[in-house]
Amino acid sequence: MRFFGTTWADHSGGYGLRRAGLAVGALAAAAAGCFVLRFAYEGLAIAAVGGFVNTLVIVMFAICSAIAFRKTWEGFVRRPAEPAREDALRSLKMIGFIGSLLAYAFRCLVEAPGEKLRRAEYETARSQYEKRRGARAGNPAARKKPKRR
Repeated sequence: MRFFGTTWADHSGGYGLRRAGLAVGALAAAAAGCFVLRFAYEGLAIAAVGGFVNTLVIVMFAICSAIAFRKTWEGFVRRPAEPAREDALRSLKMIGFIGSLLAYAFRCLVEAPGEKLRRAEYETARSQYEKRRGARAGNPAARKKPKRR
């Protein structure tokens, strides 16, 4: 929602172009990240650390990326039940940054990331406001004051 301002509310102001641009940007960042990880893997190959370490690094990045994708995708749909657990997974999401970027890019193809969640929260807050506003008696200063005897 950071790059959309309030355009997500009524889909104005180049909303579609922003979504497309962010999807392309996130995919480009994921590709750049894969390129950097390839250099890191080549560094391990040059260091001749062995097949076990190379396999371990690949499996670790794959698992972290899968978990980061899932958690990022879930974050666009609902708020976390346990924020402390999400904070504990922050480092894992940083390792699996490619999964987070891919989730962001794919979500941009559907909607602005987090739009459904924010829209639901906005509608709930608006209905609560209308309910509170409707229950009021109006301007308290305009009410008739009871006569003293």
